[in-house]
Amino acid sequence: MLSSVDLSKLTSITEAEAANRLIEEGPNDLPQSKPRGLFDIAKEVASEPMFLMLVACGVLYLMLGDREEALMLLSFVFVVMGITFHQERKTERALESLRDLSSPRALVIRDGRQKRIDGRYVVRGDLLVLNEGDRVPADAVLLTGLNLCVNESLLTGEAIPVRKNPTENGKVPLVMDRPGGEDQPFLYSGTLVVSGQGIARTMATGPNTELGKIGKALQSLDPEDTTLKKQTASLIRNIALLGLGACIIVVVVYGFTRGNWTDGFLAGLSLAMAMLPEEFPVVLTVFLAIGAWRISRKNVLTRRIPAVEALGSATVLCTDKTGTLTLNRMTVSSLSDGKKVISIDDLNDKDLPKEYHEVIEISSLASKTDAFDPMDQAIKHVESRFLSSDQIHSDWKLKREYPLSKKLLALSHVWKSSDGQSYDIAAKGAAEAILDLCHLEESRKKELLTQVNTMANSGLRVLGVAKAKFDLENLPEEQHDFDFQFIGFLGFSDPIRPTVPAAIKECYDAGVRVVMITGDYPGTARNVARKIGLKPDDQVLTGPELDKMTDEELRYRVSETCIFARVAPDQKLRLVEAFKARGAIVAMTGDGVNDAPALKAAHIGIAMGGRGTDVAREASSLVLLDDDFASIVAAIRQGRTIYDNIKKAMAYIFAIHVPIAGLTLFPVLLGWDLILLPVHIVFLELLIDPTCSVVFEAEAEEPDVMLRPPRDPNAPLFGRQELILSIFQGIRVFFNVLAVFLIARLYFNLDQLEARALAFTTLIIANLCLIITNRSWKRSAFESLRTPNYAQWWVIGGGSLFLAAVLYQPYLRSLFRFEYLHLNHDIIVCLIAGITSVFWFESYKVNFMSKKGSSKKTEKPRFGLGGSMASEALRSQAKPNLGLSQSAIANKFDRE
Repeated sequence: MLSSVDLSKLTSITEAEAANRLIEEGPNDLPQSKPRGLFDIAKEVASEPMFLMLVACGVLYLMLGDREEALMLLSFVFVVMGITFHQERKTERALESLRDLSSPRALVIRDGRQKRIDGRYVVRGDLLVLNEGDRVPADAVLLTGLNLCVNESLLTGEAIPVRKNPTENGKVPLVMDRPGGEDQPFLYSGTLVVSGQGIARTMATGPNTELGKIGKALQSLDPEDTTLKKQTASLIRNIALLGLGACIIVVVVYGFTRGNWTDGFLAGLSLAMAMLPEEFPVVLTVFLAIGAWRISRKNVLTRRIPAVEALGSATVLCTDKTGTLTLNRMTVSSLSDGKKVISIDDLNDKDLPKEYHEVIEISSLASKTDAFDPMDQAIKHVESRFLSSDQIHSDWKLKREYPLSKKLLALSHVWKSSDGQSYDIAAKGAAEAILDLCHLEESRKKELLTQVNTMANSGLRVLGVAKAKFDLENLPEEQHDFDFQFIGFLGFSDPIRPTVPAAIKECYDAGVRVVMITGDYPGTARNVARKIGLKPDDQVLTGPELDKMTDEELRYRVSETCIFARVAPDQKLRLVEAFKARGAIVAMTGDGVNDAPALKAAHIGIAMGGRGTDVAREASSLVLLDDDFASIVAAIRQGRTIYDNIKKAMAYIFAIHVPIAGLTLFPVLLGWDLILLPVHIVFLELLIDPTCSVVFEAEAEEPDVMLRPPRDPNAPLFGRQELILSIFQGIRVFFNVLAVFLIARLYFNLDQLEARALAFTTLIIANLCLIITNRSWKRSAFESLRTPNYAQWWVIGGGSLFLAAVLYQPYLRSLFRFEYLHLNHDIIVCLIAGITSVFWFESYKVNFMSKKGSSKKTEKPRFGLGGSMASEALRSQAKPNLGLSQSAIANKFDRE
């Protein structure tokens, strides 16, 4: 390359100039963010309501002398601290990955000599020498080049390499254009040279490059708290205030009525212990942690644990095209011999008609032997698939290569066989260029161009193939001097992932709107949308059009457009912000550096693990380890199941704490002997904790989990109806238990110990019944029992054995201050009272919830910007003046 270039015409900077610019402008890497210390992180964690709840409960149990329970709760403080510290480190790791990517080794020319240096020492004005396989170390302008093609998918999302042409007369433009587009002279930091060679002038380094601008965007973005986290903080605060108020009331009433303030204080703490649902933070921690483990078994790695549940509430799923919906792998999917186009995707290796063999044979000869370019690799793949060894010509010698040029978008390879006297020439290139080389009649050329247009309209990138023979020894200077014969066309595509159409359909069934955001051309984007079933597929908003819109106009357009093409990285971020501004819970998928800011800004960022960059993975909340779009659906299903089960667990927690608090409060207020002692409450906690942490977490998904719209992001975690129903469950249990105690004491004149044993046994049985009935609010208890949940049987079995032990083992019976109960009538009474305490709720589920479910089945799934926001509501809002009528916009898209 350098031997054919007059370096004297290219002015290189000196080592002294480079050193000065390095001092003035800094190294060619991203600015390192200041790491946050442990004290700063601890200060933030200490202000979290969930953290305060854990600490308060732990201190309360220490004051009550329950050391084991206190240590268990306080241990979660360190879990929360560790998770938060991990999250704070993510931003720094993302920037470190970006710096590593932006600082490869570089070959530069200084003082007229070549020199290889670390990429971070490249400065503005350096001459860069680029060869096939190099990663561009800085933003630059191509001064001279030979067949230079660059893969810019890192920045644009476009899988096909783009051709680069030098600037005219070596002039260096003052401003660089955006990445993407053919025949541009601009090269961008972090992109990959897939073919050719070139010399370029560095225009920008470090934070001033396109890659650096993404780093700046990442630095300025903070992950948004999930809806669940916000709602939980509010719920915990309200419950804590309620418990504190009740505690103060009991202390004051007890102190004034009985004159014993010490006992009053202990009674108040006992009530607080009974009322405070300390299981809430445990439920959230355990459910999300186990949920992350479950989802990892479906090849989804969780980097931000709350995102597991948040994904279940997503209303809009913004997805990149290349590498996400498609395989990011160019393949030859169609062949033409000039007469008929055939698809080869589903052909067996021996079923390709012979008239198409020559198309593959000649295209392979026009490709590099050690293919690096994706299209050359695709050609070599079909060659090995369909051609026999005698058609591959591995013994031929390459004599000359005619490179691609701006004037003629075709290249030719000149070959000579070991026993041949003449040259065999193979050419490939743009269809129009190949037809021009073949000097065809206008009628024939028009016929073939019609075929090319048909292939291009189906989303294919078309290359033409031609061959020639040359008998003279001295080869001509130009390709036009050969007498080429037209052979055929190859149609290339980036295939969609096989699982994507079904995954898109399931998203629609679940009320999740899917939006494609790509750097590719509108025609290609539309074609992919049709193949995967994306709706609507007739409207496309392009990056240049987006730039002309105000934020208000964009917020309106995102409500009705699902395809965004020719989109730049900062525009992806703007689109995500537009969806969020309309109330959407946004999930964003991607695999390139260009996706990182949008991944971090979205409520849930989902990176591709296999083909994704470190930057995308570090900026995301979830990582798909197998790059399978269908795994997102499994993650959404798991997220919704987690949310459902959290609500079931909370319903149970509310319900069981009502009778515990009631049985603690009533004796204090009425001057009775205590019904429940601290040992009884601890025993109940032994049932409540594993029930919340294991039984409800292991509960299977509801049948309609993916057939209902996402929940309203503004709806409370635990609504008024759910709260009232849960409290009523607890009140009914309380009245049944209290009735058993009062009848035993007042009617049958049983002593305090036997009446307490009857009441406690009834409470335990009612507790087990609450577990079963709250497993589902849409199925009966009998249906729930038929649904596998092995953890439930362990809890029920363990609870029954412990109850039998404390009733019939003398030492334990004495410790619990019980009297012996008779199996023939005492236990039967407790069973009847405990089981009947949930009968009303079972009747409610059958009569009301089933009707509600039936009415929902008749509704069509609605998906839009929010769980409760139908598209009609969005359209009814005032529409901004876009300067175009809707029909004019549609016509404009059709022309594109």
